[in-house]
Formats: sequence, structure tokens, C-alpha cells
Amino acid sequence: MADKIERDRTVPDEMMGWRLDQAAAELFSEFSRQRLKQWINEQALLCDGAPAKPKSKVQGGESLTINAELAPQGDWTPEAIELDIRFEDDSVLVINKPSGLVVHPAAGNYDGTLLNALIHHCPSLTQLPRAGIVHRLDKLTTGLMVVAKTLQAQTSLVEQLQEKTVTREYDAIVNGPMIAGGHVDQPIGRHPKDRKRQAVVSAGKPAVTHYRVQERFRGHTHVRCRLETGRTHQIRVHMAHVHHPLVGDPVYGGRLKQVAGASEVLKETLRGFNRQALHARRLSFDHPDHGEPVTIEAELPDDMQILLHHLRTDTEEYAS
Repeated sequence: MADKIERDRTVPDEMMGWRLDQAAAELFSEFSRQRLKQWINEQALLCDGAPAKPKSKVQGGESLTINAELAPQGDWTPEAIELDIRFEDDSVLVINKPSGLVVHPAAGNYDGTLLNALIHHCPSLTQLPRAGIVHRLDKLTTGLMVVAKTLQAQTSLVEQLQEKTVTREYDAIVNGPMIAGGHVDQPIGRHPKDRKRQAVVSAGKPAVTHYRVQERFRGHTHVRCRLETGRTHQIRVHMAHVHHPLVGDPVYGGRLKQVAGASEVLKETLRGFNRQALHARRLSFDHPDHGEPVTIEAELPDDMQILLHHLRTDTEEYAS
């Protein structure tokens, strides 16, 4: 059964002359402007008990009433896929996504996705756009993702992402020894020749990635990246742009480069690392209900820990 949304607000006198949809967005800030406009058009949001148009002017003193149902937002199939849940309450859910798990159903991946797992775990998510998912990780990227469990929480988290107040930190292992940390401030958009790839292009959207060195090895570097923006493949594209592509990246990594004198164990580990070495390790946001900060961390997955161990061993043995 669909959840009922019932709210009642009075338009203050200082909003005289505002459009109805503007006043509603201010008074019902827990919902998105798009959703409120939809309810006005569906007559689920009334002004003094009567239907009105989004552009209608308010005079002050009117009673705005919402009486709406959250209907299913997609024809999704729940699936009993195990989730590594790191935080959960009535409003938000934080999961640690494994490599290989696609986030959204799409061509070639209609089932077996994170979305299918989420609606099995929490069936009410079918009533939210994208089942409450507010940001994505690539199929082969591991780590933390936050999911909204209510429409109000989803609106809040989307706004926090847009306002860049959500902190997202990633661990990455890149090719080549990096001298120091820094940042990449380069726009990202569709590759001009390969539509399945992203690239640094002048007509792209602004994108900023900050990075700092965690540990240096003979031919690789463990870096920690913080996203200021959230473009598709951003870290992968930016690191490749500064000539330090991620280890194992099947799209932006280029040909495998082995380090001279490396042990057979390290060579085999690098050959067998068939995904981008990228992990969303830390996620911080303000809780949508009470505004208190929430910070979750997830340890490196086994494959990245093993790779770091062999890189460290190689560097230490070469130095001795």
C-alpha cells in the first residue's frame, strides 16, 4: 500500500505576490520543487481547499494542503542479494558496495543490481525515485553509498550533494610514483569520439578532485582523493589526465606497465587486478532529520589490501 503524505501550512503575509509553486517550495522544503509542482498539477496540493495552477499568485493567509500518495516509481523486482550495511535508521541507509555490483538496472543488467537488493531489504523504497539512491559508484568500484529511505531524506541528501556539503573520500592505487598531492580542476564531459567514455573537454561540466599521497612505492602510489564535484568516472578521468591512471582501470588505465625487477608475485598480482583500484572509504553528511553529522568509514577491500602488501614488500626488498 502506498504511503500517505498529509501536510498543512499557512502562507505568511510576506509571501504576497509569490507564485504558488514558489511558496510551496519554501513552506514544504522537505520535498523537491519538481514533486510539489507535480502535486499541484495533480490537485494533490490545494490552496484554500481548491485546485490552482503552479503560477497562480498567493496573497498571504491561504492554507496550503497536501494530501498525496507515494505511488511505485518503477517496475522493479526485489532480489535477496546480501548487503553490507554500515548504518541504518528510519531515514537513511549506508551500504558498503562490493566490486561487480551494478547500482541501477539498465541494458545488459536488468536484475542482480543494488536497486533490486535495496527494495528486497526495504520494500517501501519502490515509492521513491531511483529507490532512494542519490549517487552512484561504478560497477567495479567498491565502498560507501548513502540511500534515502524517505522522500524528505532524499530531498535533503540531493540538496547536500548539490551544495557540496557531503564529504566523499576515496582510496586509489595509481600507476607511477607521485611526488606530492594536489588537485585537478578540469571540466569533464563525453569523449568526442567514444560515447561510452568520459574525458577532459573544454565544453564539459566543472569537475574538481583533490588528492594527497598516502604511500609511495617504486612504480605506484597509494593516494586519497576527495571529490568536490561528482561527475561520471571523475577520479578515473582526472588521474589519467595527470598521467597517473588507476591500476587495473579497464577503460582509462592503458597498457599494463610492470616495474623493472619486480617479483613474480607482484607481477602476477598486477596482471590479475582486473578492476580499477578505487574504494569509497569515507562518507560524511548531515542527517536529514536532525542535522547532526554522520560519518561512516569502510576498510579497504581484500584485493586492494593484498596489492598494497605486495607493492610495499617490493619497495622494501628493492631498498635493502
